[in-house]
Amino acid sequence: MIPRSRTVSLLALGAICLAACSTEKPSEPQLKPLTLKEQVSNVVKSPDGYTVNWAGVIANANPWHFGEHVVATVVGRDAAGAEVVKMEQPLDAVPPGGSLAFTGQATAAQKPVKVTIGYRPAQWRPAVRIASAFKQFPVSRVQTLPQKNGSYLITGYIANPYQLPASTLVVNALLRDKGGKLLGGGSTFADDVKAGRPPRFILTIEGLPAGAKVARTEVTARTWGSTARPFEDLALGGAVPLHTIKPSTAPFAVDRGSQILPGKQ
Repeated sequence: MIPRSRTVSLLALGAICLAACSTEKPSEPQLKPLTLKEQVSNVVKSPDGYTVNWAGVIANANPWHFGEHVVATVVGRDAAGAEVVKMEQPLDAVPPGGSLAFTGQATAAQKPVKVTIGYRPAQWRPAVRIASAFKQFPVSRVQTLPQKNGSYLITGYIANPYQLPASTLVVNALLRDKGGKLLGGGSTFADDVKAGRPPRFILTIEGLPAGAKVARTEVTARTWGSTARPFEDLALGGAVPLHTIKPSTAPFAVDRGSQILPGKQ
């Protein structure tokens, strides 16, 4: 027989354990930080001093979360190490398990000899749907046209795979050499992109290093904004069916797929 005093102690201990368990919060998943996979910058003389162009690719290894409110920090320093240009560039939301290309430029009064690109940590937001629901925006008929002044004119068409129209899309073009090295890039916008009506985009990329040989152009499009809301609204609205035209031929009189061939029983 357990003494009364010990029984009271055991009940009190159980109550303390229950209270502690009830207030314990479930552990949150460990999210991996964004990764700046590639970056390149070029400095060219301009009427106002020097123009710094940059391009980069940032990746999100988390398959269930958007990276929001990401800000790239571009800093240029002269030969003495003094800061001559600094730009903070808000980036668009980085999709789950995907990557984000970005480009930009700034003007400096003195010539930077070293340019570095960093970024602030992202704020994480769970995706409302699985990663495969966030479809890429198809790009077609891309042309890369070198110009006499050393710049490149990029043209093509961007499509919307969703049923809802996309109010604004950012189109990024990255130029690479034969070995895949990133040489530079440029961006433009496409507004009110509806399914079945792909608009044409045109952008110019300047400031590539002398002697650069462009062998490949990568063009991607994404929703505009530091949060995932525009992309999620499109995904929740549903994608356009792959086949929207009814067959024009008559159906088979006999479903040959259900017949049993002689000797094949």
